[in-house]
Order: sequence, then C-alpha cells, then structure tokens
Amino acid sequence: MNVYADNAATTKMSKRAIEAMLPYLDQVYGNPSSLHSVGQRAAEALASARERVAGALGCTPREIYFTSGGSESDNQAILSAAAIGARKNKKHIISTAIEHHAVLHTLDKLKKNGFEITLLDAHENGIVRTDELKSAIRPDTCLVSVMYANNEIGSIQPIAEIGGICREKGVLFHTDAVQAIGHIKVDVVKDNIDMLSLSAHKFYGPKGVGVLYARRGVSITNLIEGGAQERGKRAGTENIPAIMGLAAALEDAVSRIDESSKKLTVLRDALINGIMQIPHTILNGDSVRRLPGNVNVCFEGIEGESLLLLLDSKGICASSGSACTSGSLDPSHVLLAIGRPHDVAHGSLRLSLSEENTMEEVEYIIKSVKDTVSYLRDMSPVWRDLQEGKKKYVIQ
Repeated sequence: MNVYADNAATTKMSKRAIEAMLPYLDQVYGNPSSLHSVGQRAAEALASARERVAGALGCTPREIYFTSGGSESDNQAILSAAAIGARKNKKHIISTAIEHHAVLHTLDKLKKNGFEITLLDAHENGIVRTDELKSAIRPDTCLVSVMYANNEIGSIQPIAEIGGICREKGVLFHTDAVQAIGHIKVDVVKDNIDMLSLSAHKFYGPKGVGVLYARRGVSITNLIEGGAQERGKRAGTENIPAIMGLAAALEDAVSRIDESSKKLTVLRDALINGIMQIPHTILNGDSVRRLPGNVNVCFEGIEGESLLLLLDSKGICASSGSACTSGSLDPSHVLLAIGRPHDVAHGSLRLSLSEENTMEEVEYIIKSVKDTVSYLRDMSPVWRDLQEGKKKYVIQ
C-alpha cells in the first residue's frame, strides 16, 4: 500500500485547480499589463481571481497582493512593518520561538539592523499565552507576528484575541497562515489581522504562488523593483495560470471546510490513538486546539531519519518536521522550543493527512509505525540502556 501522509509539506493539486489553470496556459496567454485585447483578457482574469481570494478571506480585492508563496509574503509583511516602525522610531518586534524560518530568519536580519526581537514562549502545548503577549508589548513595539497554526505540531493560536490586543495597543499584527488557510476558518476582519501570508500548494493549489493580505492603510515595502504590477508593490509579470489555480483551490477548500475538518479530525484522532499505544511516546502540540490533519509525536530511543526511511520502504510518505529544513541534522527548533530534549526531539514523526486519506490507510500507518519503532528499538543501544535501567526514560 502507498500512503501519502506529508500534506503539510505540500498537497496534491486538485482537479479543480488544474482545470482552472489550463485555459491560461494556451488560450488566455497574454500579459495582463498589455493594452491589447489578448492582454486585457488576462487582466480581467487577474481581477476576477483577486476578487475571489478577497471573498474567501473576508477582505477587499485592493488588500490582496499576489506573491511567489508564503516565504515571500512573510518577508514582505515583516519588512514592511519594520519600515513603518523605523520611521516612527519604533524598532521592537514580538514573535514566537516556533515560527517558520521565513519569519525567524527575517527577524534575524532585522536584529542585525538595530531592531530588538522578543520571542514569546509557546509552552509545552505550542500555544502563546495572551497575558505574556500583553506584558511584552512596549511603546516602541511596531509589530507582532504569530503564526495562525504551527506547521510542525499543528497547534492553533488564539489569533482573534492576539489581534484584538494588538489593535487595542496600536501595534500591527501579522500572521503566517500558510498551514491554516483552507483547513480552518479564517476571517481577517473578525480575527483583527493587519497582514496575512498564505501559499497555494498547502490547500491543493499549485506551487510557487501565494498571497500577502495587507489591510487598507498598511504601507507595503517593495521586495522586488522593476514594474508597476500589483499596484506597484510587487514587480514582475503576474503568473496568471498559477493565480487562477490558487483562486480555484482556495474557493473549493473554503467551501468544504466543515466537511473536510470533520472527516480529517476522525482520521487524525484514530491515528493518534493508535500510535500512542506505543510505549514511551509523546504527542507534540495541543490535543484539542490542533489542525484537523496533523499528528506529531516523539518516540524515545530511536532516530527519526531511520524511521522515515523505513516507513518510505513500506510505501508511507511522512516527515520529521518542516520540509524547509529537511536537509538539516539538527532537531526541530519547534520541538526544542516546547521543551523536548535533543535526544527525544531527534525521534520525531510528523504525519499530515488530506481528504484523500482513508481509515484503511490510517490503520496501515499505525501497524507500520508500531512495527518499525519496535524494529529500530531492538537495534538501539540507547534503548537497551533505558530498558536495563542505565538511563532514565524521559517519556514515561
């Protein structure tokens, strides 16, 4: 059996997204900046896509900027807020220790340029405490950036409350919603969001295209210069086929959130319950405020890389954390931030499900994980030391 359970890394494109893209590859192929009729047909499609995306997020079309994906949107949002803050002599930014590296590395860059960065503790369940956020906000705070849902452990933040605090304090609020959009309900107005990042390939759309939502009145700093596209804020000819695929995938995903969430939650909980039968295993992330398709666990006494390779040999595609850091031998910064020791964090497994997964596949994953963990532990000198009492178990 072949099972794809790495949907947090990327999803398979939906038929609706593919069908939406095809006409713009060989029929409506004009440059939307061109004044002739062929170009204007592309411009009309671009305007239509912008309206559809805005409708899905609860904002106006003029607040939507198309980008190459979540990382670019994160960079542009944070650097824009920093530029606004610098003009007002406000150079303090608040974020969390469990953000995606697109956020954390951008903050590191700003730190070298004189900004002070405060990273909030996400605690063991991976959720920020709003009283700690309130205490961290200062007169010189120009931005709070907290991801909507974590890409590794699936914990969902109290975004509306965080946004409300920022609005009350007059501080811009950005959220990396790459893992949330299309999977849980998001409304930028109700959630008090000033800027939001999303990426199409996380909700069954194409890779290489995303969106930056910026509330009207928020001044956006250009990352790419050269042309007047995206109202002068993102130069470069728009990728119309990908944008049409994004709009179609987003509309489709948002329209089915209740149905898909219900199905995925059943599959997720069955998967968690089955895997947690393995001794000395711990669930990472909050057990309730969690993405419907996310399962992330640590097994004591094994290496996650070996587990992934053996599961792949059984036809199961999984990961140990963010695909953006899959080449690193270091343990997940997210798992370390929520208090997992290095040795335990190395033995992590992330399984992220889609609507195409079945209960039969979940049962196959459970059996395969149980067998593989047992096999690896039998070969592990660390596990032998734990069983013989030479070392103490960290996970009880």
